[in-house]
Amino acid sequence: MAVLGGSVPASVAAVVVFLLLYAWPAIRLNGFGFLVRNTWNLGSLYAEPIRHSGVMILPGAQYGILFLIVGTLLTTAIAMALAVPVGVGAAAFLAEILPPGPRLWLSFLVEMLAAIPSVVFGLWGYAVLIPFLGQHVFPVMTLLLGWIPWLGEPTGSGYGLLTAGLVLSLMIVPLIASILRDAIAAQPMEVREAAAALGATRFETIWTVILPGLRPVLIGACILAMGRALGETMAVLMVSGNALNVLPVSIYAPVSTMAAFIVSQLDSALQDPTGLAVRALAEVALALCLIAIIVNTAARVLLAGSAVTARLRR
Repeated sequence: MAVLGGSVPASVAAVVVFLLLYAWPAIRLNGFGFLVRNTWNLGSLYAEPIRHSGVMILPGAQYGILFLIVGTLLTTAIAMALAVPVGVGAAAFLAEILPPGPRLWLSFLVEMLAAIPSVVFGLWGYAVLIPFLGQHVFPVMTLLLGWIPWLGEPTGSGYGLLTAGLVLSLMIVPLIASILRDAIAAQPMEVREAAAALGATRFETIWTVILPGLRPVLIGACILAMGRALGETMAVLMVSGNALNVLPVSIYAPVSTMAAFIVSQLDSALQDPTGLAVRALAEVALALCLIAIIVNTAARVLLAGSAVTARLRR
């Protein structure tokens, strides 16, 4: 059991070490500026390579991923802001409000939604969501909320930050809802009866008794959902607009995320005869892994802090 349990962190460590070793030439060349520069340029593919900082590169090559970091974090933040309330509400509705018959079928549909491949979400977003948002929703938003920063014109054609966040939220809502629904259903009936005996309504029982006791489960579900949102590739690639070397200036602006950028740029990077472009993409992957580790660690610290606070209150 110790071997099996230790294989998971060992696999994560092996992936990080591999990316670190493979991307080391790009790390030597780019330094810390890789994270704060806003320029990704493969250089002149038909020129003779030159040596720079002990690494062979193409003339004019420059690598910076600030626009990717911003796009990844913003799309994930929008997705989580939309998905968490909906997921919690759906879980409470399925576990506490619906009668047993409809509950079984709707719970099955929620779990099926979580199993739909991401490329299907991307195709639906491209064919349905982008035209609908670009032609009907975004113009109304700018008309009503254009005075708010980041919500004014131009709205673009529908590709962009908000669209990517919406698609991601639809992909992670079933994950949050299914995990939390099972946890709510597993709560002992005595908890509900005690709350009812004190005069609590059904909503008050859910909101003030059941959900606070499931805070660790909710945080764990959010960690899993955030991990999927950070690493999602094809769906985001199809709806985000794939902006290059520019930071978003509004919620409608095209963006690129780190995972989607690796896929979209891999074919071009393979044309680099020095191989440095591919190693720079590996550095992007390494940065994405580190961001995911930092986010998960922060969530675990938050979870531990909430557990300590709860014990002190008791």
